[in-house]
Amino acid sequence: MSGLGGLNKAKNGVVLGLVQLQLPGVATKAGLAAQAARICELVGKARRNLPTMDLVVFPEYSLHGLSMDTSAEIMCTLDGPEVAAFREACRENRIWGCFSIMEANPAGNPYNSGLVIDDTGAIKLYYRKLHPWVPVEPWEPGNLGVPVCEGPNGSKLALIICHDGMFPEMAREAAYKGAEIILRAAGYTAPIRHAWRISNQANAFGNLAYTASVCMCGSDGTFDSMGEGMFCNFDGTVLVEGGGRADEIITCELRPDLVREARSGWGVENNLYQLYHRGYVAVQGGAQDCPYTYMHDMAAGRYRLPWKVEVTDGTSCGFAPPTRAYAGPQRNPVMEVEAPVALKKVA
Repeated sequence: MSGLGGLNKAKNGVVLGLVQLQLPGVATKAGLAAQAARICELVGKARRNLPTMDLVVFPEYSLHGLSMDTSAEIMCTLDGPEVAAFREACRENRIWGCFSIMEANPAGNPYNSGLVIDDTGAIKLYYRKLHPWVPVEPWEPGNLGVPVCEGPNGSKLALIICHDGMFPEMAREAAYKGAEIILRAAGYTAPIRHAWRISNQANAFGNLAYTASVCMCGSDGTFDSMGEGMFCNFDGTVLVEGGGRADEIITCELRPDLVREARSGWGVENNLYQLYHRGYVAVQGGAQDCPYTYMHDMAAGRYRLPWKVEVTDGTSCGFAPPTRAYAGPQRNPVMEVEAPVALKKVA
């Protein structure tokens, strides 16, 4: 069900809006400030557009555009003016928001990060993209895992970013940690259209979760993003799908209580449970081993493919070969502290 896009909100419903944001071109600090202001305007539009809306989701690259520019001048920080503006916009409009930033990293390349901010302006989820779209993207690989937070009306939210959604393990990790709604913010262009659709559906069905996914939209004079926001039901069917109109907000009501009911009550295709309880009809409790070689090899640090891979760095896209090793995971500086980052009033 979609509740007519949220017009008829159910008691247990969560209404989301996906913003097919016009693809910007941002090259300067002034341009960054102007685009942040534009995003805040659209937070207000979302609230006016549908009074029942709980959460408005912006695509990846909505603040920076697709230039892959890593200039320090246009990188963001959690305590910087852009994030402060987003937090104030959510507080002022009494709506949750999901935002994309390219985050400064003093130790290396910037992170491609995402934030979920609640309707009081508090940061509830902070995530760094685990799987940059190599070899095209120069971003540092994420090191905060796949966090899950409590969302509006008691829902459980996770955020994955663009290429993350092509890895079944990403959505599975989010669902395993309790996510009922998996947000996917993206900047994809038209060649990815088919893979976008089927991966959003597969991520939903394979994990009995809703997926809510949106791309940038329109052209910046060089690149053409496709928009095509879509909501998928936990059975894999498409509930609502947008087209290619820039700045359109695609809306849908989701029912996390029905996800919980399916995860608890389904027998057939309850794959989250059955992954670790194989063949429970034949053997008591099902087989509870790990039969997957790649999982063992990853955990042991010996992951090797049985074929040659030719592209293993970013030189084909104009990036110099890296000279640093991955430093490993780190503690999430927002989600594991008792007090949220202080909200600063934006002038």
